[in-house]
Amino acid sequence: MSQTTLDPIGALGPDVIPGSKQPRGFLFTFVAAWFGLSLVLSTLMGASIPKVFAFLDDSTKGVNLSIVAAVGGFVVIVITPLFGRLSDRTMSRLGKRRPWILGGALAGLVGVFLLAFSTELWQVIAGWAIVQTGFGATNAAVHALLADQIRMSIRARVSAAASAANAIALIFGSLLIAALPNEQQWTWFLVPGLIGTVFSVLLFFRLHDIVRTDKPAPWRWSDVLSTYWLNPVRYRDFFWAWACRLFVTMSILTVSTYLLFFIIDRLGVPKEEASGVFATVLIAFTLTSILTTILFGWISDRTGRRKVIVWVSALLSAGGLIIAALSPDLTTFLIAMALVGGAQGAFVSVDIAMMTEVLPTFDEAGKDLGIVSLSFQVPQVLVPVIAIPLLAIGGTGENYSALFIAAIVFGVLGGLSVLPIKSVR
Repeated sequence: MSQTTLDPIGALGPDVIPGSKQPRGFLFTFVAAWFGLSLVLSTLMGASIPKVFAFLDDSTKGVNLSIVAAVGGFVVIVITPLFGRLSDRTMSRLGKRRPWILGGALAGLVGVFLLAFSTELWQVIAGWAIVQTGFGATNAAVHALLADQIRMSIRARVSAAASAANAIALIFGSLLIAALPNEQQWTWFLVPGLIGTVFSVLLFFRLHDIVRTDKPAPWRWSDVLSTYWLNPVRYRDFFWAWACRLFVTMSILTVSTYLLFFIIDRLGVPKEEASGVFATVLIAFTLTSILTTILFGWISDRTGRRKVIVWVSALLSAGGLIIAALSPDLTTFLIAMALVGGAQGAFVSVDIAMMTEVLPTFDEAGKDLGIVSLSFQVPQVLVPVIAIPLLAIGGTGENYSALFIAAIVFGVLGGLSVLPIKSVR
């Protein structure tokens, strides 16, 4: 493993990275790690845990899932920026990121084992918290590699490949859970968990990491607070772009978190068959998302415009969610979710570009990217908390219509949030 002295990012040229030249196959293992992490986290929260609650106690599944999602969301909000900053400061012979990649994956696997054999709510909460902590540490280190090891000239293409890997993981995970036997709960967790761990370990062995040789400044309590904070007045454009991501994520999570339950309760699909229908819906969603990501990414690069595409995304999403909420059958619902997927793809196509154009310059890539990631993680707490009273409206079963209305409102707020941004067209 090569040893590279840490240099401030701001002191480097526009296409120079602080890390050393990577061996053949690094980019493949880097994208594969994104796939593995997405497979674990999205499959367990989107398919495996909801399936457990549907089989354990159908009457309380919505509240139970909200509790687990909220606790897990709180954990990941706390640990992601913190672990990112700690990895910035790590002085290990293995490097700055590698200890977190390996240690996090192994710790997360412990939580996967606990989930695999959980039969009580508290066990699911504990297992998911451990999974979020462990794989969250790995995730923070892997994301920081974008700044450490990926040149700016190829960063967009690598990010696009990672986004495609995430989309493939979403489809693969849903098909995987549908194919696994309903009577063997342990397989719903261990199979995706082991795949994610293996891909993380492969990256650990293939990465030529930065070895920090200069001792970081003493750790202060003010450093802990600044890990989660960026002045919204000083960095106004960044704040509004961050808010846009927050609301768009809340819109998608409000629907996706409870999607399996909607399929069972509103579309009348038996819970034994719901995982297969869930996979079909995700395929429709993801395929249109990939298509519009490519289309609007090309349009955005050709025109230099980002904000108008966010507005198009908000309109498409609102229309799709209205149709989905009123769907009388599965076919109509599939069409509606395909529209929502197309809207999400349009947003993703300009999201990264817009954020990079408003991002302040920092020297701590792990911490800075952790702040950006909070726009995805805060909704993991807010959505379940908001969903509990929304689902209870009316008092006769789960009120999914209220959830869809909230998702529409969040999407519109996301579109409006780009209006104050001055530095992006």
